Amino acid sequence: MVALLIETLYPDIWGRFYQKRDKFTIEENMPLSTLNPEQLAAATAKPGYNLVIASAGTGKTSTIVARIAYLLQQGIDPKKILLLTFTNKAAAEMIARVERVFGKKAKEIEAGTFHAVSYRWLKSLNPKVVLKQPKELKILFKSIYEKRDFSLVSDTKPYAATTLFDLYSLYQNSEFELDFGQWIGKRSEEQTAFGAVYNDIVQEYEEMKEEYGFLSFNDLLLQAIKHKEALQNFYEVLVDEYQDTNNLQAHFLESLRFDSLFCVGDYDQSIYAFNGANIEIIAGFRQRYPNANIFNLSKNYRSTYYILDLAYRVISHNERIFPKKLEVVNQKNPKKPILLAFSDLYEQYENIAQRIKRSLTPKEDIAVIFRNNASADGIEAALREQGIGCKRKGSQSFFEMKEIKALFDLVSVLINPKDLLAFIHIFEYAKGVGASSAKEIFEALQRCGDGDIVKGIKEPIDIQNPFEKKVRNQQLGLFDDMLQIGSKSRFASLDVSETIKSHPVLTHPRLSEEAVLYLDTLLGLYKEIKRIKRPTTFIQLVKDSFIFDNIIKKIAQNRAKLKDGTIDQKLMDEAFERIQRRIALVHHLSQMYEDIYRFYNAMVLGGNEMAQGEGVQLLTVHASKGLEFKEVYIVDLMEGRFPNLKLIAKGGSIEEERRLFYVAVTRAKEILYLSFAKYDRLKKQEFLPSRFLKEAGLIE
Repeated sequence: MVALLIETLYPDIWGRFYQKRDKFTIEENMPLSTLNPEQLAAATAKPGYNLVIASAGTGKTSTIVARIAYLLQQGIDPKKILLLTFTNKAAAEMIARVERVFGKKAKEIEAGTFHAVSYRWLKSLNPKVVLKQPKELKILFKSIYEKRDFSLVSDTKPYAATTLFDLYSLYQNSEFELDFGQWIGKRSEEQTAFGAVYNDIVQEYEEMKEEYGFLSFNDLLLQAIKHKEALQNFYEVLVDEYQDTNNLQAHFLESLRFDSLFCVGDYDQSIYAFNGANIEIIAGFRQRYPNANIFNLSKNYRSTYYILDLAYRVISHNERIFPKKLEVVNQKNPKKPILLAFSDLYEQYENIAQRIKRSLTPKEDIAVIFRNNASADGIEAALREQGIGCKRKGSQSFFEMKEIKALFDLVSVLINPKDLLAFIHIFEYAKGVGASSAKEIFEALQRCGDGDIVKGIKEPIDIQNPFEKKVRNQQLGLFDDMLQIGSKSRFASLDVSETIKSHPVLTHPRLSEEAVLYLDTLLGLYKEIKRIKRPTTFIQLVKDSFIFDNIIKKIAQNRAKLKDGTIDQKLMDEAFERIQRRIALVHHLSQMYEDIYRFYNAMVLGGNEMAQGEGVQLLTVHASKGLEFKEVYIVDLMEGRFPNLKLIAKGGSIEEERRLFYVAVTRAKEILYLSFAKYDRLKKQEFLPSRFLKEAGLIE
């Protein structure tokens, strides 16, 4: 039937594909044979500038896969095809589908996220570059920031280090004309006084990264653009989720050399403005490329009529950038969305948990979607009360937990002693040692070992003062904080090795007893690991060390701290027990590896792909993007929460909030519940229903 339809509507395409039995025919080709006419027209478009507007549930992935299949059938070298996606998982799935038809040559296609592809290219140019995660680089940034005394410049309160770091990342993603200080001043006039200081901080930050060969995610694209002449030419570049590209990614695309560009996206699903995504990029496609072809996929295969109608009623309040009208294909037992109204916030969570318990839908095919992570705790607790398993996504992952991060940072310090950021992160836990002091200790150990950290700890060169003096510069807020050299004798009573007792680093004036014990532990660990081969033994050694035991006790204590500063012993015991369970899981995972380096790389690079729990999916709207479920609950639909009025006040927009609502609704295939509460008894706060419920026609 499909083949007959294609033959009738597209005789030229049919003739091109159905020639000889040993050729790639439409009947034999799964990626093309299942397409509807709109998808097929896009997939077989002539080379040039092509944009496919693919609304939720219209089969954009199938269209991209079919486009790649079409290019390969046309004899295009797979190495000349570049596929850019927003997750590596999406790229892998698309390539796997192509591989089913074309075999191993599909793996020759260059595919991955903007950052993953850039990283591979840069590694081929310079194998020594090291990608560092934002949390790690934030430590380095903070160590540089802390050297400034902003009061020397102005009485105005400066941005905190973490805020400034995030702003710098946003700046790199969006601005190409103003310098950082000017850009900050444009955003906030009161911060103009610190423009020179902020510029100096980021300059030193960039110099430090270059010295140690560290790259941030933004650097991957910036460096790829810088070395664009060394990159290969492509026949076609395909871009998935084009609506979420930011200015840096658009600049990266423009720096590439290609014959054809194929972009797929939906302006109604542009929800990453907080990360620099610029909806004007997809909106201005035809202006940027005057000869562009625009294709529209209008057949929705996911949601039933009532769900799609509700979504469209709300999103139509936003400007229509490209005209589109969706056609419903899913006719399976359509049910009208149900509005749930509750007197109290927690009553809402309890009722939804009870409904889920009674539901005949498999738990893995049910999702609870929320705008803010604050909603997740209540619904998770209510589900656990009902004995319903759940999987939480969109909030802190297992590998982002402080205890897990500390464990692998300590492993990194042992197997890669040059890892400055891991060292700083570990020593920041020692009493009295901040990021700046930890960096000074690291650099001093390097000097004591003539560039070798391990040698600097085990067999230090006797240097009277291994700490370099800082240059004072009042205009840039720099100050000389090394006022005097401390005495080693103050640690004479500590039960540590003679090597550490006489170590030159002990002259640091802010070195605490705890930090000395950390150094002594590190000395012992460097001696011990020489005889260890198996990752399980290595992890056991690390988790039993004084350093790690000290760190996890502090983490548990911090999690048990009440608002008045006192420690709840019961909460601390529970927190410590949860930490121990997580560490036990890491130890268990290490049993599957024979080499500590392979284990470390797998955990650090692949950690974000792993998750805990099973059953009902608890998702932020952002985390739900690209997923679909038979039964969906969208909770906390109150003014202030969804839409999030605080974020709007900080530079967001009601249009973006409306797009988030559209994305949440269109995750549902058959059953949709929308809920709100009128009162939060804990915060003693009253709520009004979300304006989106009114726009949807569910309330007056």
